[in-house]
Amino acid sequence: MKIYYYDSLPGDQRLPHESSDPLPESLLDDLAITAGFYPSGEQVDNIAKERNYRNRDIVTVSPEAMGEVYESKVKMFFAEHLHEDEEIRYILDGSGYFDVRSGKPGAEDERWVRVAMEAGDFIVLPPGIYHRFTTDEKNYIKAMRLFKDEPKWTALNRSAEVDENPYRQEYVNTLLKA
Repeated sequence: MKIYYYDSLPGDQRLPHESSDPLPESLLDDLAITAGFYPSGEQVDNIAKERNYRNRDIVTVSPEAMGEVYESKVKMFFAEHLHEDEEIRYILDGSGYFDVRSGKPGAEDERWVRVAMEAGDFIVLPPGIYHRFTTDEKNYIKAMRLFKDEPKWTALNRSAEVDENPYRQEYVNTLLKA
């Protein structure tokens, strides 16, 4: 797992867009993100049990797996959004990027932090955090998604209305206390 600021320059979202030296993993802690490297699924199983996650599925994001909808789906995943549930991903194969917002909302230091992930990497994004996802230039990632209940993926794209969402407000209040 490599963490750095996204350069925000025009160009394909699947390129690295690396603008800085690697950032410390402690930055993810500051953003209430849990992350790690687990070479086997045993640690993921333990985390799922601790957090009461009862369901999981495997998703493959690639042109071969998704066919003609691949490009539109990758663009959809890259729209800035949040979820009202934790988003837990364990990368089984391939590689891609999660971008998360750093800094206090609306502050000068609110920037995209890019988390480059590959097989064995694990991430838990808290409810209410704005983020986005994309494959890298290899156009292939296979990930395990974990869910407390039935699998669901409801994205709320960033807007003034979503900024007032109670899950967003709770997350923002957590950051402001830090």
